[in-house]
Amino acid sequence: MLVTKTFKFDAAHNLIKYHGKCERLHGHTYRLDVIVEGKLDEEQMVIDFVVLKNIVKEQVLDILDHSYLNDHIKQPTTESIAIWIWKRLDLYLNNHRYHLYEIRVFETETSFVTYRGDET
Repeated sequence: MLVTKTFKFDAAHNLIKYHGKCERLHGHTYRLDVIVEGKLDEEQMVIDFVVLKNIVKEQVLDILDHSYLNDHIKQPTTESIAIWIWKRLDLYLNNHRYHLYEIRVFETETSFVTYRGDET
């Protein structure tokens, strides 16, 4: 079974290795979908939404929200942001009952990256 929780955060960045208007400082309201796959426990849950929310808040949102992404990620493309988030969450969302299945990072309403930890 797949469980998804959606988050939003605001951050600024500039793409240093990019030649175009995104090389200038600008910001986005990002949307983050975190999808966990697992089996139901005795409470008929894969993971408690409160537990998932607290992990994402501590490991991602408290760091990236209202930040300059270049301070955390060398070339903060949406792809690089997804990899960074995956590495932080995979440590906490991987046990005998469930695991991190997929994340989606939306730079805009219509542009996003889907990542399943398959490349770095």
